[in-house]
Amino acid sequence: MNMDVFADMDRVSGWLATILHWVSANLLSVDAAIEAGFALTALSVALLVCRIARPGFDHLAEEARKRSELLHAVVRPLCALTGPLIFALLCRTGELGMVSLDRSVVLLNVFYRLATAWAIVRLLSGLMPNRFWARVFSAVIWTGAALHIVGLYDDLINSLDAVSMSVGDSRISLLLVIKGILLAVVLLQSASIASRFFEQRMRGAGLSPSLQVLSVKAVRFSLFAAALLMAVSSMGIDLTSLAVLSGAVGVGIGFGLQKIFSNLVSGIILLMDRSIKPGDTIEIGEVYGTIRSLQARYASVLTRDGKEYLIPNEHLITNQVINWTYSDSNVRLKIPVGIAYESDVRLAMQLMEKAAASVSRVLKNPAPAARLVGFGDSSVDLQVRIWIRDSDKGVVNVQSEVLLNIWDAFHENGIEFPFPQQDVFIKPGSSFKLDR
Repeated sequence: MNMDVFADMDRVSGWLATILHWVSANLLSVDAAIEAGFALTALSVALLVCRIARPGFDHLAEEARKRSELLHAVVRPLCALTGPLIFALLCRTGELGMVSLDRSVVLLNVFYRLATAWAIVRLLSGLMPNRFWARVFSAVIWTGAALHIVGLYDDLINSLDAVSMSVGDSRISLLLVIKGILLAVVLLQSASIASRFFEQRMRGAGLSPSLQVLSVKAVRFSLFAAALLMAVSSMGIDLTSLAVLSGAVGVGIGFGLQKIFSNLVSGIILLMDRSIKPGDTIEIGEVYGTIRSLQARYASVLTRDGKEYLIPNEHLITNQVINWTYSDSNVRLKIPVGIAYESDVRLAMQLMEKAAASVSRVLKNPAPAARLVGFGDSSVDLQVRIWIRDSDKGVVNVQSEVLLNIWDAFHENGIEFPFPQQDVFIKPGSSFKLDR
């Protein structure tokens, strides 16, 4: 164990000696000072050009966003490459100029390589949707490029490969694990971009909303599964050796995640039978709203008061759900109205129909219809029945508008609204006496 520690210390000391030798041999000279001054000038020019061109790039990115979010995700990192590319071009030009003057060139070549690596890293990381993994990927690639320039890349690779362990017939090293993780990040981010592109293409394919969601989820799951399998395979792990272990783990996970898998299967059933789809207006329990999206585990329902309920898919399968727009978007509403017994019932019914027809959201066909539905204790019970086709915009607001029009029409035509009242009759000869 102590010998391993001493070996690691010797290796680190060798790396430090290599770095110091490279610095003393390449940076402490007149040519290095000239190169540093030229590189500083090139960096200033690149920054100035980027500052001048920034408004144009911002406008271009905004136009791309209006067309498509995916196009914006591609254009934005391309615009960000202007600075690194100009700096790399100027450093390359200075390097060729000094070579033509028979002067030694080290720093400009280093800056040229670093700028090129910077441009590649910014392009790849800019395309990644997840910013955290984009930063991790950038840091790893940038570090690898810097170590390659100073000549320590091969030593680091050999050291990482030396840290290994054997699993059956497979040898897994720290180098393979790091490569597998980086490959998994790149493949998963690529799968995310591809799934987003497929989703946008499906929106214009003319398919039903439920079929679009089902297709997108199937493609996304397939891409992510393929990315993970490729990453695991790149580590040198034999996938067939994991079959028994994955089966045992799968049984345990199945018992622990019954609800999750139940919601997942319920979501697939909902998408296949199209009983509930994005854009439908539903009512389940006390929740009334429009389905914004169907996810693997839940459905997002946006209510009229701005609340967004995440309802598990299993509840949509097992509980009673009122789908206001299942087969037809037209919905009939029944609005109760009471009038006094002294009022003209037929006139009141005509006024109710006219008042309802004057509301813009009420359909003209079928036309509003007033009905006498009963005789109450204090009122004649009427009802106006209306049809609307935009229940996702709410039903209480249209009922309120109809009732306000009825209120105005009744007051203009002498139709009275009832109020509760009772008559007390005292039989002659009763022992109950009223005080005079």
